[in-house]
Amino acid sequence: MNKKWVVKEKVSDALINKFPEINPVILQLLYNRNIVEQKDIDEFLNPEYGNNLHDPFLFKDMKKATKRIWKAIQKKEKIIVHGDYDADGVCSSVILHDTLKSLGADVSVFLPHREREGYGMNTKTVQKFIDEGNNLIITTDCGISNHEEIALAKKNGVDVIITDHHEAPNDLPSAHAILNPHVKNETYPFKNLAGAGVAFKLASALITESLDKPEYSFPEGFEKWLLDMVAISTVTDIMPLLGENRVFVRYGLIVLGKTRRVGLKALMETIGNRRGKVDTFTIGFQIGPRINAAGRMDHAKLAFQLLTAETKDEAEILAEKLQLNNVVRQKITGDFVQEAKIQIGEVGDSKKLLFAIGKEWPAGIIGLIAGKLADEFYRPTLILTEIDGKVTGSGRSIQEFNIVKALEKTQIHFERWGGHSQAGGFTLKSAESVAQFQIDFQKVVENELQDKKLAPFLDVEAEIVLNDIDWKFFEQLDSFQPFGESNRSPYFLVRGAEVVGMQQVGNGGKHLKLMITQGSGIVRKTIGFGFGNFFDIIGIGEHVDAVFEIGVNEWNGNRELELKIIDLKKSD
Repeated sequence: MNKKWVVKEKVSDALINKFPEINPVILQLLYNRNIVEQKDIDEFLNPEYGNNLHDPFLFKDMKKATKRIWKAIQKKEKIIVHGDYDADGVCSSVILHDTLKSLGADVSVFLPHREREGYGMNTKTVQKFIDEGNNLIITTDCGISNHEEIALAKKNGVDVIITDHHEAPNDLPSAHAILNPHVKNETYPFKNLAGAGVAFKLASALITESLDKPEYSFPEGFEKWLLDMVAISTVTDIMPLLGENRVFVRYGLIVLGKTRRVGLKALMETIGNRRGKVDTFTIGFQIGPRINAAGRMDHAKLAFQLLTAETKDEAEILAEKLQLNNVVRQKITGDFVQEAKIQIGEVGDSKKLLFAIGKEWPAGIIGLIAGKLADEFYRPTLILTEIDGKVTGSGRSIQEFNIVKALEKTQIHFERWGGHSQAGGFTLKSAESVAQFQIDFQKVVENELQDKKLAPFLDVEAEIVLNDIDWKFFEQLDSFQPFGESNRSPYFLVRGAEVVGMQQVGNGGKHLKLMITQGSGIVRKTIGFGFGNFFDIIGIGEHVDAVFEIGVNEWNGNRELELKIIDLKKSD
């Protein structure tokens, strides 16, 4: 499918004149991220742990939350942390578990089963907490919409502290304290924390207050050692890597590289990180999927046990189980993607919605199936599964279509639903309503997309010339790391580059090495993974336009700049 190249609006001459000391291409990247003031530029390029994090007590309920926790610790009350089954929920639970345990609290952790208990709290679980004699429930990565469940706890004398980061309803639950940056009139300035970011703020507040309590103390550097969990959550939950999140992930990657957690060490050994460094790719494509696989394929407690393991033997067994879960997850996801494609049939311009339903497809992977199909065909995609007469669904979307607004327009069919513009989930009231729901949702899609030609696009940050690329420029570009949501590794465009060398490489010649120049004598090596077919399309001496990332190729102690081709075409 041909991709449209969308080049960002060029930075103004006025801004270039305001910062003459900054390379114009680097300034363009800052402008693209809406970073145009000296203070913001300094904080972005040189984030500092001590200076660029907000005081946790800026949360309006933070004092209330910590006061209740200290009371529970001092009175030896039973505390239970209620997390979630994804990586953010698991890592958030680890943060609170480790912090409270270090304070000598009587703390346990509950993680729901994705299919049996579902997302968030439910009344059966809360009643179980009550029956077990728990005095305080602390939610993490959930709870903000659980009115009935929290009212039940309160009625039975159990206080609830909510730590969450999901959109908050206007009518809030009757919790003892609520820590959620999205609550109306919340005074905390940074709104894009992951669930683990909110949990970390609570931990940080307790650590700060412990300094005035001689009977309580934390090991040296305890707070910073929690940042591995915050980094994993922030990247895996696709939170924007700007502001505080940038600080969390920058320092969290350092902690990950020297983690003391035997479980993470065992997991990294199982993964076999050939790239030799721990970065956001490592989290997003290696660590995160394996932690998520626990909740998708079995139970999230497996991941929690790994991250809190105390012995190497235990950690190695758990890491192998997680690895096996992930392999199985990859296999069955691939199988069901093919089944869904058969149902969907040919995807032409007129087909604006992809829709498939399976019998007993695991609920934990239908979102992955929808995501893969939406990426491949660039269409809003709904994947449903029927299990024991109950139909649940997951949707993934494209930039032109807000899927949660579409779900809102068809909510008459749902028992429960939610999401955001690009992803949503739902449970139908009845299995018999699948056909009518599909018709109604299709109408919404057609009304919004019928006149639009849907094609994927590439966000290009700047058009440059090959002369712009040298080691000094790369070092400045490298200061934009860690890359992630809202701070992607930049795509650059070069037009009219002359091909002076080319070679097919890899199994069956699937990949392409190109040597290109723009007449200055400087020749740059490029690598195009999956572009081997261009070997028969372009020739030496011809000119190409290329979208690429800038990286480094290292071998036998040597380093050279290398351009990774993202898209390629002959020059007009």
